Amino acid sequence: MKDSALIYSGGLDSTTMLYEYLADIALAVSFDYGTNHNAREIECARWHCQRLGVEHIVIPLAFMPRYFISSLLQGADAVPDGEYNDSNMRSTVVPFRNGIMLSIAAGLAESRGLKHVMMANHGGDHAIYPDCRPGFVSAMDKAIREGTYDGITLLTPYTLISKADIARRGAALGIDYSTTWSCYRGGDKHCGTCGTCRERKEALREAGIEDKTEYLA
Repeated sequence: MKDSALIYSGGLDSTTMLYEYLADIALAVSFDYGTNHNAREIECARWHCQRLGVEHIVIPLAFMPRYFISSLLQGADAVPDGEYNDSNMRSTVVPFRNGIMLSIAAGLAESRGLKHVMMANHGGDHAIYPDCRPGFVSAMDKAIREGTYDGITLLTPYTLISKADIARRGAALGIDYSTTWSCYRGGDKHCGTCGTCRERKEALREAGIEDKTEYLA
């Protein structure tokens, strides 16, 4: 039964979740919040949803680049090169981004009579992003349950696994990851040097998957 709304960026992790839990997903929700890479992500998300016959909506969050501080909202040149770790990637945090998106998705789910909201955070995000950690997930699940008449729940099945683990699942499902987007700089091709590009390369390599992504470097 399709009873879930998925927060869907069009990246590697959420695309895998879309395919793995396709039988459960009634709605995929992307958010346009003014980052360098939003347009490329949403393009990929739209393509996969059309391919799978999943309803896809895009919700604009135009207030975020006006009021929030993050290198993701300040142009491609503001995104740091280097490893995907706390010291290097902290500037890419968009304050409480997942909290905002989950709140909207919960409202959508309740409005449509759905039972669950899904999010594809994973274990590799914990050191960098507070709103991807198990404690946050648990707290938001409780808040969504308590704040909805029907007790909507938050499902995050990738919370404790790695990006390579996710990629392995996707490979088994036949996903071509060159049709997903990771690069925080946006542009026509993945830059290959920012933290998310490096994380993507490493995950696919560790999973033993041929990387067909077009990189600039």
